[in-house]
Amino acid sequence: MNQILSTKKKEKKKSNKILFKFQFVISIMIIAILLIFIFYYFLSLQKKEKLSKKIIGNYNIYKLYHNYSQEDMKNSENKPENELFGVLEIPKINIYYPIFSHLNEELLKTSPCKFFGKSPDVNGNICIAGHNYNNSMFFSNLSLLKREDKIYIYDNLENKYIYSVFNCYEVNESDLSPIFNYNPSSKELTLVTCNNTNQNRIIIKARQ
Repeated sequence: MNQILSTKKKEKKKSNKILFKFQFVISIMIIAILLIFIFYYFLSLQKKEKLSKKIIGNYNIYKLYHNYSQEDMKNSENKPENELFGVLEIPKINIYYPIFSHLNEELLKTSPCKFFGKSPDVNGNICIAGHNYNNSMFFSNLSLLKREDKIYIYDNLENKYIYSVFNCYEVNESDLSPIFNYNPSSKELTLVTCNNTNQNRIIIKARQ
């Protein structure tokens, strides 16, 4: 009887060892897959960042050989989709990116995009959207901005426009009020990105 019980215990231990080894191998495989996914995710972000920086370099060269007029700036809606509207700089959060004149999903993966408004030298509201890559560039640190922080836009005529932040808040992702709520007699700027923790939109409002 004792021999039978001893045999069963050995078989149970052997079975438990096999199960443990199987679980261990599965766990290692899952961790490896997650690490590979994370690696390629951050590699993708770095490529987007490098591409954005490369666009800045090409943009500066392009301006040397292209004669923009003030009328070109005002008629930005007639530009090709991949035309650059200018450059956005926010020293406090180390942002310096080209701005595309139009918004679509592919351009938005590359750099911030203007999706509403005309030129910084006319009254109205310029709205710029950028992806939130959770501290890996673009608008991930937008929520750190406070009132009176400075935002700069450089247009294709080398003009520099200085904006001062006057409001920072969040809205539901379907709320379009930040686009249309502005003083028509002032020159305003609205920056928009996602809050990845609650799916709201982070809104930064600034005024020249």
